[in-house]
Amino acid sequence: MGETLSMNQVIHAAVRRDVSRTEQALRALREGDGDRAREVRTAWQNLVHELTHHHEAEDSIAWPFLASRGFDSQLLAQMEDEHVAMKQALAASSAAIDAVVATPTTATARAAADEVAAAREVIDGHLAHEEADVEGIMGDLEDDPEWKKAASRMRPASIVDAANALAWMQDGAGERERASLRATIPGPVVTVLTLLLARRYRREVAPVWR
Repeated sequence: MGETLSMNQVIHAAVRRDVSRTEQALRALREGDGDRAREVRTAWQNLVHELTHHHEAEDSIAWPFLASRGFDSQLLAQMEDEHVAMKQALAASSAAIDAVVATPTTATARAAADEVAAAREVIDGHLAHEEADVEGIMGDLEDDPEWKKAASRMRPASIVDAANALAWMQDGAGERERASLRATIPGPVVTVLTLLLARRYRREVAPVWR
């Protein structure tokens, strides 16, 4: 199965997966299919919500913590700059997808797919950079009590938000991602949270990709 992924990498995998299938869904949209356009927008909005929480938590908690420990300030500034670029790319894609909902034609869908493809380049570039140059630093701090405390503040605001995030991370995931998730959070906990509290994700988002 390969080396176990960190929680950060599992989240990144979910981001990459959703960006790709959003682009594919837009390219496959049939002329006049407003219902499908609204479904795709619902799933995209969920992705934007999850990714925004993830990178804002890094900006407000992870990067300042690493800076306080003397890690490369230039690298951390690059992470912040890439988050700004990612936010702009997400906004451009969201506006283009809104245009598809307003006018569900193959032409508007293609234009939105092109925006999502451009956003994918920005997002993939940042995720790859973070995984190459920052992931190891965070991994080395795994047993540091102060880092553990900081990392706990990066979790979703509520248990329901956490459950929906877990459902999202598993949707379409491969065995490696699922096993890695359960290596971090006990399997029974993941199962119970997903089944009992992730109703919003299972009702509104998961059906979009079936």
